[in-house]
Formats: sequence, structure tokens, C-alpha cells
Amino acid sequence: MDVTLAIDAMGGDHGVSVTIPAAVAYLKQYPCDTIVLVGLPHLISAQLQLLGVQSNGGEFGSRLRVHSASQVVEMDELPQSALRGKKDSSMRVAINLVKSGDAAACVSAGNTGALMATARYVLKTIPGIDRPAIASYLPTKNGQVCMLDLGANTDCTAEHLLQFAMMGSILVTALEHKPSPSVGLLNIGSEDIKGNEVVKQAAVLLRESDLNFYGNVEGNDIFNGVTDVVVCDGFVGNVALKTAEGVAKMMGGFLREGFGRSLYTKFAALISLPVLKAFKHRLDHRRYNGASFLGLRGIVVKSHGSADVYAFGCAIEKAAEEARENMWQHISEHVEKWHIERKNSQIGVS
Repeated sequence: MDVTLAIDAMGGDHGVSVTIPAAVAYLKQYPCDTIVLVGLPHLISAQLQLLGVQSNGGEFGSRLRVHSASQVVEMDELPQSALRGKKDSSMRVAINLVKSGDAAACVSAGNTGALMATARYVLKTIPGIDRPAIASYLPTKNGQVCMLDLGANTDCTAEHLLQFAMMGSILVTALEHKPSPSVGLLNIGSEDIKGNEVVKQAAVLLRESDLNFYGNVEGNDIFNGVTDVVVCDGFVGNVALKTAEGVAKMMGGFLREGFGRSLYTKFAALISLPVLKAFKHRLDHRRYNGASFLGLRGIVVKSHGSADVYAFGCAIEKAAEEARENMWQHISEHVEKWHIERKNSQIGVS
């Protein structure tokens, strides 16, 4: 299935110097897809010239297009300011292309708060989903785990956590072809008596649902790969994510420091190079770049603001994968079916 992707070319810490090379590399790898670069035309054209690439012609023909936007959302801009004052920003125009059907997905490395606020305003949420959630994959010792919410909702109800679990389960089923992925609820202990009242009530709802609920999981269980999905509120999820990134960087720094101490350790590093490369690849957070905004009536993928070309390319690939699976429609259908079944069961009980 061929897909068209709208790229917010201006977003992120590095803007066009990262987004456009990543888009060009993606088109070379996927010769049937189309990319629309959204942003300030003169900056996009200048970067394309540096790469020796033409839009609407040349090597990619009509598969690489430029769509003009006159404004840029700054990385530290308040979400409401961006939403109200920058209606022609590259971020908003890219999302508008998804709403109009001219693109199957949007990818941006821009301001997370502004991107979520704009996406929610333009695309709206799926019926039956109260709040969108940010979901992403993290590496584990035996594969990967889908974790949500990673920062969109700092205060959640038990019902919200149930909805997050449902969306995460649907995502894993669609992308990893697992018919019944296991779901863990992040808590401070595995026992039922642990946690605050919201988490306890969420556990009750999850047990009563038709999801494959494993039970409570602790922080160390995330990277042990105990479950396929880990659910939490956005405050806890964001702290866990940033902590994991910090530990990975610290470990990398320790290794570089240790192997660089003397001629002997440098020689040891040379001998260990194949192992070190495998270690670096396995823990490379760039491979997991690209967080999905689940619960919207359209596909929006958020790249890390400091992403390099390789990392941003991974975010583009993730958006394309979700577009090929018609991800948001898939979630919508399952949520509608789930609500009908839940309502019928409640009527039967009464």
C-alpha cells in the first residue's frame, strides 16, 4: 500500500537540516511512497539544493512535494499560543493535510505540547476515547515493549488508563501481529494492595475487560519484557522514559571513558569492537524514535526534538507503518465494538 506522508520540515532543534535529508533517504528506500514537505519554501528549497534534489521533478518526480506554510512553532512556545496565533504554522498545515485526506500521516519533531493541542483540535478524538495518549516502543532484553502514556496526560482516571490499555493492545496487535498482547499496569509493587486509588481501580477495570491483563508490573519489569504493553499516566510514563534515556547515555559515557583511559584499554576496545557495536545498536534510542498520538482521528507521530537524520527517519517509517495498517480507523472500530459489548453486558447485569 502506497502512502503519502506530511512532514513538518521546520520542527525540532535542527529543522530542515535533519527533516529533509531524512525524508529524502526515506524516499530512496521506499520508492512507491510520497512525501510532502511543509514549511517555509525558501528554507526547504535551499536545503534541497544542498542535497542536489528537486521537488516536483528530478529523481523523485511527484513523490516529493513542497507545501508552503508561513509560520513556525518555536520549541518553547506555549501550546495555546501556537494553537491560536499560528494557524499557518508548518505543524498545523501538516496536520490539516491529514484531516483533508491529502496525507495519511503527519510527522513532526516540534513542540510536543503544541503538536498535541493542535492535533487534538484539528483531528478530534475517536468517539469513545476521552484523551489521546502518547505511545512509544522501548527496548527490552527479549524484544520491545509498547508503553503509554508518555506525557500527554499527567492526571488520569482509572477509565483513562483502561482506554490507554485498549489502544496500546490494538497497536501491538496490528503492528506486531500478536493476537492477544499482554498488558501490565505500572505500579510500585506487584501486589493488589499497592498503588494509589486510581491505579487500584484501573486494575479492577482491566481484570473485568477482555484484554489479556497480566497484572501490576514494576519499573524493572518494563525492560525485562514481562508484558507486551505497559500502561501508566503521562507523569509517571514521561519520568520513566527520561530516566531510561539518561541511564543509557550514562552507560555509554562510562564505556567510552573506561576504554579511553590508556593505550591498553584502547587496545581492549579494539578487540571488543564487534561486541561494543552490537551493544550500541541494541541500546540505540534512535531506533525507537517516533511516538504515536493514539486516540486521534488521524495519524500523528512525534519525533524527539533533538533527533538526528537517522532517528527522524525511524519516526517517518513508524508513521508509514501505521498508515499502511489504517491504524486510527482500526482503533476506532475496536473501541466502538468494545463500547457496544460493554453497554450490552451492563444491561444484561441490570
